[in-house]
Amino acid sequence: MMKAFTLTFLLLAGMALCAIAQNISSFNPGELWLDTDGKHINAHGGGILLHQGKYYWFGEHKVEGRQGNSAMVGVSCYSSADLLNWKNEGIALKVADENSGSEIEKGSIIERPKVIYNKRTKKFVMWFHLELKGKGYDAARTAVAVSDKVTGPYTYLKSFRPNAGEWPQNFKEEWKHKTVQEKDMKAWSQEWKDEVAKGLFIRRDFEKGQMSRDMTVFVDDDGKAYHIHSSEENLTLHLSELSPDYLSFTGKWITIEPAGHNEAPAIFKHKGKYYLITSGCTGWDPNAARSFVAESIWGPWKPLGNPAKGEGAELTFDSQSTYIIPAPGKKDTFIFMADRWRPKNPIDGRYVWLPITFEDDKPVFRWEKSWKLKDSF
Repeated sequence: MMKAFTLTFLLLAGMALCAIAQNISSFNPGELWLDTDGKHINAHGGGILLHQGKYYWFGEHKVEGRQGNSAMVGVSCYSSADLLNWKNEGIALKVADENSGSEIEKGSIIERPKVIYNKRTKKFVMWFHLELKGKGYDAARTAVAVSDKVTGPYTYLKSFRPNAGEWPQNFKEEWKHKTVQEKDMKAWSQEWKDEVAKGLFIRRDFEKGQMSRDMTVFVDDDGKAYHIHSSEENLTLHLSELSPDYLSFTGKWITIEPAGHNEAPAIFKHKGKYYLITSGCTGWDPNAARSFVAESIWGPWKPLGNPAKGEGAELTFDSQSTYIIPAPGKKDTFIFMADRWRPKNPIDGRYVWLPITFEDDKPVFRWEKSWKLKDSF
């Protein structure tokens, strides 16, 4: 009798949990975010794709313990009609078996996956930051996979360091011929920073390609796509044009905020201007966000300061940017999407989504413990 009662209780409790998960009506930043199966959403460092009226959330699938900072499963995919209630669509990109020789074998590092749709080829294209197994963060590569179906499975194509043999568009001619090297200066001295801004690492990596770590992708109104990533030992952001099929780089690129030490780029377009939100570089620890604006995607990019306002803004409310989402049904409104990293137990990482407003033509977001789309813009 007691056993039957216990089973019945557990069944009812599970059904109640699922019912709660399936009827989320507000965003609750930093709290457990349950999917329609009643499990915490496992899509870290992710991005959102809106396709045929439905939202798809792609992110890093984490596991328990410190090994969870490596790719042990792959890239998750969830779907939603309202950005609140998410259905687990499974693993969109699976890692390969150990000792398979694949660049994305189990134990490699896959970070910040983003998916865009190519209307011309009718392919879904996934870009992500890849570090090869057993090499720490030395590889600093970008990687691409493709699928005929939004939820996958995605087929891994290749990884590489971008823009080998190509100078940035906003690079001065005299900088190409400088001979100063890292060994000639003290790291982090003002002289060293000045030389980084003048291409110290760009020249170093010119032949083999530029480093690519934290990244995002962006499709403009004309269908052209761009890849933005942290490069030059995380000191400078690079913005590169993707080929018409979105599967490679054209060789046209610029630097943004040279030697500024930015990562975690998230980009959006508002009333004809381009806005970029980034973070500083403090490992897994949060720091103050930064923001930039440009009239053209090719710059020049102007710094706007910290977009976070209020108590907790100096640490971006204990989070780090990953993507900017246009708010559904709200013209010229956006949602700031960020992660709270928990490197000791990555699967328990939390999500911080907050509404973006504009003040004096600058993007701004403030902490809200709970908020709804209809009330926050």
